[in-house]
Amino acid sequence: MILNMLQSAAEQGLIYAVLALGLYISYSVLDFPDLSVDGTFPLGSAVTAVLIIGGLNPWFCLPIAFLCGAAAGTVTGIIHVKLNVTNLLSGILMMTALYSINLTIAGRSNLQFYTQPTIFKGALASVLPAGYAKLLIIVICVIVVKLLFDLYMKTKSGMLLRACGANEQLVKSLNVDSGKVKMLGLAIANGLVALSGSMMCQYNMGFDVTTGTGSMVIGLASVIIGLTIFRKVKFLGDTIKVIFGGVIYYFCISASLMLGLKPQLLKLVIAVLFLIILTINSKLFKGGAADA
Repeated sequence: MILNMLQSAAEQGLIYAVLALGLYISYSVLDFPDLSVDGTFPLGSAVTAVLIIGGLNPWFCLPIAFLCGAAAGTVTGIIHVKLNVTNLLSGILMMTALYSINLTIAGRSNLQFYTQPTIFKGALASVLPAGYAKLLIIVICVIVVKLLFDLYMKTKSGMLLRACGANEQLVKSLNVDSGKVKMLGLAIANGLVALSGSMMCQYNMGFDVTTGTGSMVIGLASVIIGLTIFRKVKFLGDTIKVIFGGVIYYFCISASLMLGLKPQLLKLVIAVLFLIILTINSKLFKGGAADA
C-alpha cells in the first residue's frame, strides 16, 4: 500500500518536474513571474483529451500540446513586449483568456477517455515490467525533455536567453532584440508546461478545467526546493536539481495525505509549505551573500 503510494507520488512528481522546467525558464532564467502557466497546463490537457478521443496516436499529442502551449506563451510575450503591459498583468490576462479557450476546446469542463489508448497503454508499455510501466515511461519522457532542454541552453539562442534574464542591456548592446528573446523564452516555458499537462491528462485519462489551478505555485516550489536543497552540490546541473525538486515536493504532499490530512486542507498546506520554502531560500541566500 505504502509502496504503491510512493510510486504514484514519484510518477506524478516527475510529470510536474516537466512543468517545473518551464517555470525554471520564466522564473530563474528570465526573472518573469508568468501566471499564464495556470492556463497553459490545462491547455495541454484539453488539447490532448480532444485529440485522443478523436483517435490520434497519443504520442503525437505530446508535441502538439507543446506547440499549443508555446503559442500561448508567445501571446503572453507579445502582450508584455509589444503592448507594454507589465509581466505580472500579462500572465494574468493570458491565464484568464485561456480558461475560456480551454472550455471551448474541450466543449465542457471535463472529459474522460478510460477506454482510449494513451502513452501508458501502448506498445512501449507492453514490453516493460507491468507494475512499473508507467513510472519507466515517465522517466524516459523526462530524460528526453531534460537532454533536449540542456542541448538548447548550450546553443547561442539559449545563451542569449540566460543573458536576457541576467542583463537585458547587455543583450541590447549586442544588437539583439531582447523582446524577441523574451517571447521565445516564454514560448518554450509554456510549451513545457503544456507538455506536462498533456502527460498528466494521459496519466489521469481525463481532462478537468481546474487542473491548472496552482500550477505556478507547484512549479516555483519545485524550482526553489531543487535549487536550494542541492545548492552546494556542484556536479548536479540546474535542470536535474529542478527535476529532483519536483519529486521531493510531490513526496511532501503525498506524505501529508498519508498522515491523514483532509483533502480540503491540501491547498492551505501547499501555501504554507511554499511560504516556508521561500523563507528558507531567502535566509540561505542572504547567508551566502554575507559569507562572500
